[in-house]
Parts: sequence; structure tokens; C-alpha cells
Amino acid sequence: MPTAVRALRGATTVDVDSPERITERVQELLAAMLERNGVDKADLISILFTATDDVVSMFPAAAARAMGLGDVPLMCARELGVIGGTPRCIRVMMHLTTDRQRAELRHIYLEGARNLRDDLPG
Repeated sequence: MPTAVRALRGATTVDVDSPERITERVQELLAAMLERNGVDKADLISILFTATDDVVSMFPAAAARAMGLGDVPLMCARELGVIGGTPRCIRVMMHLTTDRQRAELRHIYLEGARNLRDDLPG
């Protein structure tokens, strides 16, 4: 099976907007995404982070750099401010190369983000 470019999704929330909590939760999420899907750092192409308007104390990408992903292209953006959306939410779209089929990838949703995509296999 040839190697393909795939996108892996994930999200988490922080109970308080602080650099320490954002670092903890983003690193926990990224580690789970990599481990659960058998992804090596060398397989990463880029990572896009979005955060809701109530996450302002640091860039989520800084937490990724602190765990050794500084040579992976990282970008942060604002999540849409949708009424009823999950507060203090950080979402991730990780682009990678893999031999896995799209249906085999396991998207990771932690903390208050667990209910965002209950249609996806865990």
C-alpha cells in the first residue's frame, strides 16, 4: 500500500486560560494523537491549531515546540465564534504521511471536547 498524505483531527479544552494549562493539555493531546495512530515525528508534515476567543494566554503551537516539534511547520488561527460552541477549546489538524487508510485513523477528543465528534470511532 503506498504512503498517502492524511489529516488527523483532535481537540481538547482548558478549564482555565493559563500558559501552564494550555501547555499541559496541548502536549497531552498531541502525544495521544501520535501514540494512538503510530505516528512518528518524521511522518509529520504540518500542524494547524485553532483556539476559541477565550484562549489568549499563549499560542498552542508554543506547547508543541516545547515538546520537540519545533521543526514541524506549526500555525495557530482563531476558531469561529459560533453560539453554543465549546468554550476554551483548542482544535488540531495534523497533516502526516502514513500507510494507513483514512478509516483506520483515530481522531482524539479529550476533556470538554469529547462530545464534539461522537460520530467518529474512538
